[in-house]
Amino acid sequence: MSLPASMRAWRVEEISEAGRMVQREIPVPQPAGDQYLVRVEASGLAFGDTLIVRGKYQVKPPLPFTPGSEVVGTIVAREGGPLAVGTRIASSSRQGGFAEYTLVPPSEAVALREGLPAGPALPLRSNYPTSLYALREVARLQPGETLLVHAGAGGVGSAAVALGKWLGARVIATAGGPHKRDACRQAGADEALDYTDGGWVEAVKQLAPQGVDVVYDPVGGEIGAQSLRCLAFGARYLVIGFAGGTLTALPANRLLLHNATAHGVLWGEVRKRDLALAARLTQDVYQAYGQGRLALLPGQGHAFDQAPQALAALEGRASIGKLWLHHCAAAGG
Repeated sequence: MSLPASMRAWRVEEISEAGRMVQREIPVPQPAGDQYLVRVEASGLAFGDTLIVRGKYQVKPPLPFTPGSEVVGTIVAREGGPLAVGTRIASSSRQGGFAEYTLVPPSEAVALREGLPAGPALPLRSNYPTSLYALREVARLQPGETLLVHAGAGGVGSAAVALGKWLGARVIATAGGPHKRDACRQAGADEALDYTDGGWVEAVKQLAPQGVDVVYDPVGGEIGAQSLRCLAFGARYLVIGFAGGTLTALPANRLLLHNATAHGVLWGEVRKRDLALAARLTQDVYQAYGQGRLALLPGQGHAFDQAPQALAALEGRASIGKLWLHHCAAAGG
């Protein structure tokens, strides 16, 4: 097929606190070595995108660069790899997604079943494997245990809520405000609390007098520190991220008193080191969703031209579920 010579892309040309992106016309990349060229249908937004555009992420691409690590699209050219031109795929982890075309290595491409919209395809490729790794592989969450999920209305948080229920746990979720609490329940939470209410710790203790067995914390800061007041004996505290803007100063005495452990979860690095595990977890979540066993919030699509506004909504925690940029009508869902 005939491909254009240039494409629209959002570019970070200098690092600033504002995380400014500009839309440019740049050459369409060419696959080389072992790569697919993908015409992007939808680009997922992750909290890491709000950091990388400001130079605050652990990965710092050379300037200028196109951010965006999650895409759904169709292979239009290839150099190697088992999937044919015309295959619709989802990919995660490589920058370059906020563009009309991007390069994807075969190891990151998952072929999608016919008719699966981009809305669910994106979080099933990124947020859900992340959360399944954290809950099943790291925390060893067991049926009947109690799971506390912070930011349960967000992308990874809502995935953790849904997966916690799938794994047989009782799920207590926290979120900011009544609409987000409702979203937590929609994702499957048994109980939903407002963590902007100063009494949330006591509320958790009332719901779980013996403490919670696992804490899934993508917020950090004081929310994370206070979570250690809710632990059961032998609990596992999962450090997922710091969306609240500050690192968590963990009170180690509470870990000691509860014979508890704190685990850092850096899924992006794990899946680079264990491709088989990454593939298995991804297959598990797509299969469970296809069988109707996983809840998934609808999320919100934004026009490609609205990328800065969408990132601002994500950073300001004004969103519910997964956010994505859609490049065409087919990207809905």
